[in-house]
Amino acid sequence: MSSRPAPNAALQPSSSAGLPHSLTLLMASGAGLAVASLYYSQPMLGVLGGEIGASTQAVGLLPTLTQLGYASGLLFLAPLGDRHDRRSIILGKSIVLCLALLLAASAPSLGVLLAASLVIGLAATLAQDIVPAAATLAPDSQRGKVVGMVMTGLLLGILLSRVVSGFVAEQWGWRVMFAGAAASIALLGLTAWRRLPRFAATTQLPYVALLGSLATLWRQHPALRRATVAQALLAVGFSGFWSTLAVLLHGAPFHLGAAAAGAFGLAGAAGALVAPVAGRLADRRGPVLVTRVGTGLVAASFAAMALMAFLPPGAQLWLLVACAIGFDLGLQAALIAHQTIVYGLDAGARGRINAVLFTGMFIGMALGSAAAALLFARWGWMGVTALATASALAAFALRMRR
Repeated sequence: MSSRPAPNAALQPSSSAGLPHSLTLLMASGAGLAVASLYYSQPMLGVLGGEIGASTQAVGLLPTLTQLGYASGLLFLAPLGDRHDRRSIILGKSIVLCLALLLAASAPSLGVLLAASLVIGLAATLAQDIVPAAATLAPDSQRGKVVGMVMTGLLLGILLSRVVSGFVAEQWGWRVMFAGAAASIALLGLTAWRRLPRFAATTQLPYVALLGSLATLWRQHPALRRATVAQALLAVGFSGFWSTLAVLLHGAPFHLGAAAAGAFGLAGAAGALVAPVAGRLADRRGPVLVTRVGTGLVAASFAAMALMAFLPPGAQLWLLVACAIGFDLGLQAALIAHQTIVYGLDAGARGRINAVLFTGMFIGMALGSAAAALLFARWGWMGVTALATASALAAFALRMRR
């Protein structure tokens, strides 16, 4: 592969040469900017609701619809990357996402903002077109490293989006934040169109058959089933922790506000930093080993939270921070290793394989949030700890089998 891919050359998977660093950086930045669009609204809900005259309950639908759009896009749009030129899909989704963000910036009512949020979620799945693109461009010997670097960008986008949107909304208003996000996506789309090569389609299946092939891939590849189920189990505890943490910190004995819960999100930086390291380890020592280390670390971190019952409040907070760093490191390491495994199963079906993996992960997150809310209401934080530990141990046991 040349140092700069020819824009008009259709690419077949995995050349033997290394991937230019500038192209890897472009894809990492693109994945981060795309996925950040899902989270910009969350810190702005209070300001936003007051300006457009909507209740707290009504504006709470904004992130819900965004996530619903993203989940739908994973299932119904991500497989198209195998059927069509992935560069064209990335450009098309960039245009739609840019327009949806501009619509949100100029929305005269909550109804328009809700519609824009749903479309933002659908189009933000371009992040999940960029990751398989990176896996296709990378040589086999560097796939874990490249995917890890792109995932670093994606994770930093999740981590920093709330910080940036909260600051911008406070200084200049929520409409400026959406407009700025639209500008960043427009720049991404233009740069990706100029720098990315064309990707040759790997299947000619009609759309309905393409979706039906998801079930076929699930049946054909035991490694895909193991990776998806294990990552979904890890997501149960991850989502359960974050969905109930603010409630825990708000009550006795901590009595801390939303800012404290948000500060815990900085633990996500650890996961972002470990992603390329996990990818390189997967390349050198094998991804299965990394999945075992990752799931084991998640299980140990969640189990350690049971010690909170025997500690004073100050020590409990420090333990929570340490556990959050630990399970985030483990979860991201396992995710990178699982991606390395599944992207090597079928080079012609990476878009669909990616859709299966992340749809399973999203289902795990949804189940974790729902179950944790019920357990917290009945048994408090120890109920959440038990759920997270049990699900992580199940993932560890699954990975130890193979």
